[in-house]
Amino acid sequence: MSAEPTAQRAPPLLALCAGYFAFYVMTGVSVKYFQGPASAGYPGLADGTFLIYSTAGGSGLCLLICLALGWFKLGSGRTTRILGVTVPEEFRALIPSGICAAVIIPATTLLYSLPISVMVAMVMMRGSIIIVSRLVDATLKWQGKRTSVLRWEENAAVGFALLAVMIPLFESKELKLNAAAILIFVSYVGAYAVRLYLMNRFKLEGLKGDSRFYFAGEQAVATVVLLAAAGLIAAGALTGPLGDAMRTAWLAPPSVWPLALVAGAAYGMVAFFSVFIFLQPGRSATFAGLVNRLTSLVAGTVATSCSHFWLGGKAPAQSDWASLAVIGVAVGFLALGERRK
Repeated sequence: MSAEPTAQRAPPLLALCAGYFAFYVMTGVSVKYFQGPASAGYPGLADGTFLIYSTAGGSGLCLLICLALGWFKLGSGRTTRILGVTVPEEFRALIPSGICAAVIIPATTLLYSLPISVMVAMVMMRGSIIIVSRLVDATLKWQGKRTSVLRWEENAAVGFALLAVMIPLFESKELKLNAAAILIFVSYVGAYAVRLYLMNRFKLEGLKGDSRFYFAGEQAVATVVLLAAAGLIAAGALTGPLGDAMRTAWLAPPSVWPLALVAGAAYGMVAFFSVFIFLQPGRSATFAGLVNRLTSLVAGTVATSCSHFWLGGKAPAQSDWASLAVIGVAVGFLALGERRK
């Protein structure tokens, strides 16, 4: 059985939360701005067109940070062979984790592009990850990797989080009738479940390489996967409005494409702060999920308000506020459970 390490050096948690909050507000507002109707003076980019630029800007910025700060050199030094190629040992986890990140990155932007408010999208994503975080802790406990007690408050939080996720699913006609939206949401949750499990195994197994190497390696794998997917889409592998919009981004780029790249860079910073919150040493997946989700929910509320008052976006409905209130109860139970541990 592995002990839970606590000595690894990590950035201050409050600083990570502050950066995460600021850049998530920028991300939420920018999606609604760039996809606002051209008739109202906004860029009017299609979902797929903006997705290409935001993904490229975010992934590019993350890789530049990792290269500039030398994070690719911070591995444990141990190696292994995968498919006949010698790679750092951490890549046993980083390859599947990077593939999951390559799913999460575009799925997040697409979820914000749905005909719902930023706040509802936030509640759906954040509530689901609270549930996933709790399941990850339970799995690690069952495997003998985690020694901390799993409290009843955490189970109560999962129940409220599930209720918060179900409210917009039942209330929104657009979501109920949109099979693509449900597929995107399920893909997002499934990829996050695998990714969080791998992150926590990385922390608990006490690898000598630190979280900066994990972030760098995961981003490198995700970028390779995203580039391969982009090549397939350019060759016509994805049909329909989404595929056509993506190819438009390459063949007939709009005049605002440099600004769209900058907006994507903000989402890249979100990924930067989010990963380091989840990789906080000595913290359970449930605790990290609590901090991450609470910060982003507040950011989502601020982004929704900004989109409504500044951009004339969709105002939150009563059911939206109900979902936020329920997720707040879930967060309260999680906080109580963590305080009593």
